[in-house]
Amino acid sequence: MLAYPLIAGVLFGLYFSLLGIGLNLVFGVMRIVNLAHGDFLMLGAFVAFGVFYLLGLDPLLAVPLAFVLFVIVGIVLYGLLVPRLQQSRDPEMLSIILFFGLSQVIEALVTIAFGTSERSIPSRELGSLMTAAAKALGAKPEGGPVDILGQSFPAAWVISAVVSVIAIGLVYVYLYRTRLGTLTRAVMSRRDEAFATGINVDRVCAAAFGIGLGLAAIAGVFAPFMFGSVTPAFGADATVTAFVIVVLGSLGNPLGTALGGIVYGICYMLVQTFLSSWADLLPYVLLIVVLLLRPSGLLGRKVRVA
Repeated sequence: MLAYPLIAGVLFGLYFSLLGIGLNLVFGVMRIVNLAHGDFLMLGAFVAFGVFYLLGLDPLLAVPLAFVLFVIVGIVLYGLLVPRLQQSRDPEMLSIILFFGLSQVIEALVTIAFGTSERSIPSRELGSLMTAAAKALGAKPEGGPVDILGQSFPAAWVISAVVSVIAIGLVYVYLYRTRLGTLTRAVMSRRDEAFATGINVDRVCAAAFGIGLGLAAIAGVFAPFMFGSVTPAFGADATVTAFVIVVLGSLGNPLGTALGGIVYGICYMLVQTFLSSWADLLPYVLLIVVLLLRPSGLLGRKVRVA
């Protein structure tokens, strides 16, 4: 009886890891709390809607499109907003206020443009690429459910988990196998010392901010499949969920988000299965419990103090 929610929890947990890792990357590098993170995830979902309904293409093609688009958006936004925040005495508090306002603006603009109705992509219309991916994962019939340890799961859930693993793996490569990643970790560790050694901190931070938004947009592409539908107001709930996952793993440790996401995903599916009426309270209950019992997160890494 526990097999289904546990396996589904891991699938959702991998997706939740992708949902939160961009937020944690931005905080780890810049100590900025991006309360608009979920809104960029919501915009990623609307990119998927556009690719599927307007262009008639496979929604899986929205993954690279959304990533590249929002990396560019992130770099531009960084140049417009972040340097001014960093010059203030309390950039973290100002970032909360600024990005909360940005979140409201994004939600309002999307509501004006598209209305408040729920939008979804039918799972039976995955498209040729996603259907081929589902078939490769063992779906029978094509595009149908995938069997894992005797349990059947929607193909879109499994594809989302696979894409999430790939994305998290690429974040690891970026942080630990590239020169830019080495510079990024130096800024995460000691921003002032990194600046003093001649590192172009603004360039490193701009790249990290863009990548953070790009990862959120990729998670947004799969949101219609994971949650059924998306509205312009979806971003606020997604931000809360991402923040809980980040705190669970370890604030300021991007790869720790993978652990936080899996723990959250398993809890999420267990609550959905056995106490569905409590599902909406789960993020807040987990956040309170973690902050009271282990505020440094499951991996125990302490956030640096300026």
